[in-house]
Amino acid sequence: MARPIVRWGVVLGLGALWWWAVLRLAFVPGAGVLEGAVAAGGWGLSLLPVHCVPKARAAGAVGAGRWRAAWRAARVTTASPLRRSDAGSGPS
Repeated sequence: MARPIVRWGVVLGLGALWWWAVLRLAFVPGAGVLEGAVAAGGWGLSLLPVHCVPKARAAGAVGAGRWRAAWRAARVTTASPLRRSDAGSGPS
């Protein structure tokens, strides 16, 4: 029971620290490098992909050789391009 309480305490404490830095940067003219580093670090952490799994365990992951096989099996089309109805399509 103590682990979730400690975890939530750490999360809330770090969140409060981040908001303090952001608000200080926004409203206090003398805010400096420390506040900027805390704000940028917290923002950078939000960009981490936290829901990553190894490719072998990912649902719907494409195997390494599948794309290569698809490109080799692809057929080149010989269809003519569609005609355009603009002014430059031919003599009038």
